[in-house]
Amino acid sequence: MPVILIAIGANLPSQRWGPPLATCRAALPALEAAGARVLKASQWYRSAPFPASDEPWYINGVVRVESDLKPAALLSILHRIEDDFERRRDAPNAPRTLDLDLLAHGKQVSAAGEWPTLPHPRLYDRAFVLLPLAEVAPRWCHPVSGVSVGELITALPPGQIIEPLKETNDE
Repeated sequence: MPVILIAIGANLPSQRWGPPLATCRAALPALEAAGARVLKASQWYRSAPFPASDEPWYINGVVRVESDLKPAALLSILHRIEDDFERRRDAPNAPRTLDLDLLAHGKQVSAAGEWPTLPHPRLYDRAFVLLPLAEVAPRWCHPVSGVSVGELITALPPGQIIEPLKETNDE
């Protein structure tokens, strides 16, 4: 089975699920119900919006899943789950109730213009993706560059604020 990595994030409350942390937690059984068996989940992180803005901070994590679904079918399911969790796509980088990004599907690399784009085209410069990714797949290497997740973390651009979440019941 290929290593399939999915990023989970939220910075707006959901009417059904509540605050962003509760929404992110609720995404795990939704993934399972959709045919993506969660093998390992990172801890949750709190991160400033990237690129920087005045919108609310995010809750982020990454899961490693197992699925027989091909990348396009899996991404379509991720979008459906986002819709079920009240995600609105009004503008790029807008605040959201849930964001599910397909980061990698094994060693698959998309051809130019192919959908979905794999690996995720911006995962290499985002601390809120790489730090939790390192927890669930510490030996993962970028399938194009061959650079390890550890090396990608070392090369992160400065100024990103991310911290492990100290979980409480009122988050």
